[in-house]
Amino acid sequence: MTNRAFITGISGLILKDAEREFIRTERPWGFILFKRNIESPAQVAALVGELRSAVGLADAPVLIDQEGGRVQRLGPPHWPAYPPGASFGALYDIDPKLGLVAARLSSRLIAADLIDLGITVDCLPLADVPVAGADAVIGNRAYGTEPDKVAAIARAVTDGLEQGGVLPVLKHIPGHGRATADSHFRLPTVDTAKGQLERTDFAAFQALADLPMAMTAHVVFSALDPVHPATTSATIIEQVIRGLIGFQGLLMSDDVSMNALAGSIAERTRAIVTAGCDMVLHCNGNIDEMREVARETPELTGKALERAKATLAARKPPQPLDRLAARAELDALLDRVGTA
Repeated sequence: MTNRAFITGISGLILKDAEREFIRTERPWGFILFKRNIESPAQVAALVGELRSAVGLADAPVLIDQEGGRVQRLGPPHWPAYPPGASFGALYDIDPKLGLVAARLSSRLIAADLIDLGITVDCLPLADVPVAGADAVIGNRAYGTEPDKVAAIARAVTDGLEQGGVLPVLKHIPGHGRATADSHFRLPTVDTAKGQLERTDFAAFQALADLPMAMTAHVVFSALDPVHPATTSATIIEQVIRGLIGFQGLLMSDDVSMNALAGSIAERTRAIVTAGCDMVLHCNGNIDEMREVARETPELTGKALERAKATLAARKPPQPLDRLAARAELDALLDRVGTA
């Protein structure tokens, strides 16, 4: 039985009967967890198992946003706190090699936390390149303000996740760094010239185009498409994401329920699919919205199905890790920039 091309959240700590039936009948490709879904390690592991059982796929991908800093769904007391991306950038400025080591160690430790719970996908790394005056929604989540540095640290983060058996999701393609609004609340428009975008914002993503999954930006780039944000722009997806950047992996939208997108949930879903995204992401666990997304989302076929299969096949078994030694090394490195 073929899955539909969407990833869904759920409402709480346990799977409700209506959600279980929805998952069984509508067959989402994957799931995403948020803080509302997290109480303890045993509870999360049980929930992950229930989700996979409901959809009938033992390897159904389960995603989470576990970056570190202020975007960390798993946290104390059950899981360690991790530094924001800017910490690795600050250490990189002192010693590039050590900055990359710290980034890799942090994501490797995060991967170990996730795999313990059965979570197999992390929405990380970021390749956004922020500029002065941009909205703080990216802020210290970013690794720096130079595309080469951002790409190098993002690659190290990717390596750590993959060594830990967790698939990375590159975000927010083709770039959220210049946005002067938080796309959770309203639609940002970037008026920067195409040539400048290619030299900076898009360049960081080009160096990471081989990653298996990427998440779009709900941002209008007026020099390329003055009407549609990247998520619903066939022009940007075809010419920039697939073309200039060269990303050929599984392309998923950012959350369809974010206020940057216009229209009903059904209209947004249709626009995302029509523009060329392989996968629609719906996060808030609202069952009525989930049903709208499912009604408007096609079954996985053609290129989207090929990319989905290739994504799952790219995940490797975790390599051995001495967590205590890795954490001690990470803390010692971060002490150099005062962010431990």
